[in-house]
Amino acid sequence: MTSMLRRQILRVAAAPLSTAARFQIQAIPTRPTLATRSYTSESTTEAPLKSNISTSSSALVSSTKDLIINGHRIVAGAVVSRQPLILRDLTSFENEYFLYQKNLERGTAAPFAAEFYFKKGSVAERRWKQQEAQRAANSLSSSRTTTTTTSSSSSPSSSSSSASSGTSNSSAGTLKGVDTADNEFTEEENHAAALEAKIDFNDRITDADRKNDVSSLERALQRTLYLIVKKSRDQHAWQFPQGGVRVCENLQEAAGRELQEECGKNMDLWYVGRAPIGHYNYSHPKDYQKGSSAIVTGTKVFFMKAHIFAGQVQVDNMEIVDFAWVTKQEMKDYVSPEYYEAVKDMLSDF
Repeated sequence: MTSMLRRQILRVAAAPLSTAARFQIQAIPTRPTLATRSYTSESTTEAPLKSNISTSSSALVSSTKDLIINGHRIVAGAVVSRQPLILRDLTSFENEYFLYQKNLERGTAAPFAAEFYFKKGSVAERRWKQQEAQRAANSLSSSRTTTTTTSSSSSPSSSSSSASSGTSNSSAGTLKGVDTADNEFTEEENHAAALEAKIDFNDRITDADRKNDVSSLERALQRTLYLIVKKSRDQHAWQFPQGGVRVCENLQEAAGRELQEECGKNMDLWYVGRAPIGHYNYSHPKDYQKGSSAIVTGTKVFFMKAHIFAGQVQVDNMEIVDFAWVTKQEMKDYVSPEYYEAVKDMLSDF
């Protein structure tokens, strides 16, 4: 069947239809289409609120009602820490280990070609020889101290006495070489060497350590400090900053809001994550009632971890009357024993 014949058949079939019927047939779409909507456009139906909404969306909800689940009031706490600013002091075992590794490395290393790097008779060559002699004397004195400690429990022998006398002679010869090298230095060379070797180290003990100022962040530079606040009550006064979670508010938002209300906004904080690092449960007295018709039998406190980079606490003198930056060991003297047992595993020992 040709195309011309098909067009004639369709024209004859459509002739009896009215104009309205033909309009309705033309109005029917050939395939179904879905109406799309961008994220910025308005929706015809309201989306249900979720518990993990962001800060921008939760600001639309002006609810001050506390969140109560299964008879427990939900509370969010902030574990704000200041990380160590300097490396900690080495233990005696670590010092001995690193000294042993250093001597072992120097003993097994290839000989140093001093004539290739230093001009013969130059100041740099004499200075290097002096440093090598001093290092040898220090290594010899440390090894002699270790040998004396080890052999103190055994009986002395003639061979050990001769060895010690030989050691003394070699040590004396080494020190004599050092004195000779010192005499070869001129006054200008000594001044230049003093300028190069002069290194000023900052004190590891600060003024805040000497004054025991627990409100300062410039103390205990080797340790991790944690922020605890004092509330205006007699029992359980010291604790982490914490407060009740409101309806339609997640734990991180609640912890940040309570921290700003109690400690001010003059702190640059970074929250490690959105999941709590621990929790603490305690029961309420039977006559406890706090602004809600629901029966509350206890409280569950979920702690959110945060680091402080800059700023300082500014107490509101309403809920909070004092604060302190303390280490894990110092926290025992402030909080109650049961509170410390609940939070100690969340804190760093260093």
